[in-house]
Amino acid sequence: MTVVEGGRETAKQRQVREELERLIATLSPGEPLPVERDLARDLGVARMTLRRAVDALVLDAKLIRRQGSGTFVAAHKVTQRLSATSFSTEMRARGLRPDSQTLFARQSTAGVMLAALLEIPPQSDVLHVRRLRLADDIPMALEDLHVPLDVAPGLSGGDLEGTSFYELLAERWNNPIASGTQTIEPWVLTVQEAEDLHTEPGSAAFLFERTSRVASGRVAEFVRSLYRGDRYRIMVDIFPAAARSSGGTS
Repeated sequence: MTVVEGGRETAKQRQVREELERLIATLSPGEPLPVERDLARDLGVARMTLRRAVDALVLDAKLIRRQGSGTFVAAHKVTQRLSATSFSTEMRARGLRPDSQTLFARQSTAGVMLAALLEIPPQSDVLHVRRLRLADDIPMALEDLHVPLDVAPGLSGGDLEGTSFYELLAERWNNPIASGTQTIEPWVLTVQEAEDLHTEPGSAAFLFERTSRVASGRVAEFVRSLYRGDRYRIMVDIFPAAARSSGGTS
């Protein structure tokens, strides 16, 4: 066995990892790996060598460790291109069944910070809805939606149960989303956030914050969403910048 310096993967660890990947390919998401003792025996390696190969696959999000339960095959990640489409549309485009559960809904005045984001007076009424977004019944994202009441009069948390806000806004109020601005940053889930998303506290996530506008230019929503890092990845189409002048390229 050749050991590569600098803490890199050894030839034996690479062989074991490849064997594990072949095993994973025969299992369904959520299925457990055999116990470490039996797996090391079957592969003919030391348990420490096996453990390091498993560690690498956990880092690659191909396996998930659950404290006190074991190691399981990770679910496939959903890939999303950044665009002004709804969660429901994105999931359907990937052959998944979107759904949502309203965790709570309440009306209140906007206040200074939310009013600035929604571009409304601070005393304006806003509906705040927290939803769990699911794909094929698997929790994918935790969403806090803030909507000025005069954008969608009569909107309630019950209306958003299992429904896309974008589709509802277009169909009921004839006011479809026309554009938006979104930021993304890494996030570590708190105990409560992890409980809502049915994953482990401290797990990696993506934090999305978005404001969207209707055709008139009015801000229709401010959304803060937490997407599970083990179930989601982002795809961005990139293009070369246009030449600053017609004098040629470098």
